[in-house]
Amino acid sequence: MTTPATVRTGTAELRGLAWDHPRVYAPLEELARLDASLPAGCETVGLPLRWERKPVAALESTPVSGHTADYDIVVVTHPGLGSAVESGCLMPMEALFAPAELSRWQRRSVGASYDSYRLDGRTWALPLDAAAQVAALRPDLVDLRHPPRSWEEVRALAQRAPVALCLGGPHAFLTLCSLSLAQGEEPMREESGPVVSRGTGLAALDMMAGLRAGTPPPLRTAGPAGVLRAMAHGAGPAYCPLVYGEASYTRSGAYPLAFSCPPGWRSGGPAGSVLGGAGLAVSAARVRDAGTRDAVRDHLRRLLSDPVQGELFPMTGGQPAARPAWTGRTGDRHWQDFCRDTLDTVEGAWLRPRRPGYLTFQERASRLLRDGLAAGTPHRTLLDALDTWYREGSWR
Repeated sequence: MTTPATVRTGTAELRGLAWDHPRVYAPLEELARLDASLPAGCETVGLPLRWERKPVAALESTPVSGHTADYDIVVVTHPGLGSAVESGCLMPMEALFAPAELSRWQRRSVGASYDSYRLDGRTWALPLDAAAQVAALRPDLVDLRHPPRSWEEVRALAQRAPVALCLGGPHAFLTLCSLSLAQGEEPMREESGPVVSRGTGLAALDMMAGLRAGTPPPLRTAGPAGVLRAMAHGAGPAYCPLVYGEASYTRSGAYPLAFSCPPGWRSGGPAGSVLGGAGLAVSAARVRDAGTRDAVRDHLRRLLSDPVQGELFPMTGGQPAARPAWTGRTGDRHWQDFCRDTLDTVEGAWLRPRRPGYLTFQERASRLLRDGLAAGTPHRTLLDALDTWYREGSWR
């Protein structure tokens, strides 16, 4: 949905680049539509903002610096922040906002969604959207009051109901990370490796291999959207223990879904979950003059405001980063207790490394695990390969 670049003039519009996912683009485009429908003279922002979309996979495969020459505001993920900061393509938020305003957003953001965009003492994006790996289930097939509390209970559930792992894209590697966290070990703790210790990694891969075998073949390479869509339309599993939560699935599809905390490695133990979400970054190359800065500042303030985060986002299928939208009742009026049932998980989710080139390693590692599990490669061999890539640092 891209168009030729806009040449900035005295009446230019701002250009924004968003993920081609309704959780992200729907509230952005609805707000822009509301602006466009205002009578002349009623505009609240000096320059209009037009959003364009690209698939998140395409955005993550291209460095952020590849987009900031054409867009004023770019939706980014925090794991790609290291490369973006290293390139110098982003404007720090301290150049747009006073410390008190930034501190207020930090305090009011859910979990680490604000801190995930802080690096080298500065803030490089503002949290638009919050997400983390949670468990998804069909309430007509799995009792929401008694979901699996441990991974052994997940394995037992798979003997009597269809269970799926989410392994597409980067998610095979993120599942390994979450299973390690559930065992009490943080992945990639040191740059000299290993990715995870042998005992932890072998136990995680054994669990993944067993559950992958029972995953419906069409879903063995699917990402969150594919797994949740299959569940919601009755063609998929009854339960997925780790998938990025999508609140809109609680009220869409032939079979609305429910979400809960992921299982612990042992019942009552900590649940491993990896933080996701989306942030709003600003192009250092395009946002230079005072008028453009003022317009960008106004748009960002409004997107993080309580009415937009707490009302517009839930109504349009978005998933806000503002904590009051999660702790109040507005979101759950639309989302059937999604916030109540997953807030603790989002608040405690693990923050991935933000080193330059991390996204390249994540994709490569996930492909290795997904292909290796499919081929029956010995698990020690897979972990050895991961450690070699990680220690060599060729992905940086």
